[in-house]
Amino acid sequence: MPEGAQITFRLWLPFYDEGARRNLGNAAVPGDSKGMDGANQFGQTILEARGLKKTYGAREKNLEVLTDANLQLREGEMVAVVAPSGAGKSTLLHLLAALDTPTSGNVYFENKSIESNQDAALAHFRNRAVGFLWQRHQLLPDFSAAENVAMPLLARGESHANALSEAHKWLKEVGLEDRLEHRAGELSGGEQQRVAIARALITAPRVLLADEPTGDLDEQNAWAVFELLQRLHRNHRLTSLIATHNVALAQRCDRIVGLEHGVLQSRSTHTVAGLTPGGETS
Repeated sequence: MPEGAQITFRLWLPFYDEGARRNLGNAAVPGDSKGMDGANQFGQTILEARGLKKTYGAREKNLEVLTDANLQLREGEMVAVVAPSGAGKSTLLHLLAALDTPTSGNVYFENKSIESNQDAALAHFRNRAVGFLWQRHQLLPDFSAAENVAMPLLARGESHANALSEAHKWLKEVGLEDRLEHRAGELSGGEQQRVAIARALITAPRVLLADEPTGDLDEQNAWAVFELLQRLHRNHRLTSLIATHNVALAQRCDRIVGLEHGVLQSRSTHTVAGLTPGGETS
């Protein structure tokens, strides 16, 4: 894309088994840090859901997806949400990212309700406070990898040169410095998801929300992408919530919660291991 080119934004959406190592059988109630490494291994609560309810439809055709979802994410945590297809994992992440509004209940970022914000403040929250990673990478096919990664910075009004410079840095960090000018269709599935990771993190968000980030990848690429997410989580001191159907990946997180009948619940290793190995997506 040449210097000074104009882009019209119609809609910007923000954007083996180590179970023995982690004593998930003693998992705390949702929102509490696991006690294995000490109660204070994580920071203060940064993102919180209180009594989230989401209902679609009207009257007798109501579909309750979330009935009473409560969750606290502490600074530095990597938490996995595991649930079958249709349980509401994506709905939960969309509400936490302010991409949708709850029927009732509230989402709090740094102890402030995001539902009470004006549109401009919500846009600021989506573009700066959270990074969103989709199962399907959602790359723009007519743009290069670097241009795709630069989009969130361009959307906030940064210069083309600065946005591309930052995009190059992030593509190098995810191991794609030799793919800067390749279009999305010229990249493999694993490479496309790495570009999407760079795009989600280029704004330096406090929280990363990942919706089935390995769901479309084969096993080898899934592990590679997840290990990359773990490294970036540590290096950039992120707080991460990952919705996944992959039990082995979930067990590598600090904590696991399940979503059953619209309610978030802690999961022990035994309970999680009983899920279908291949899992389902939602």
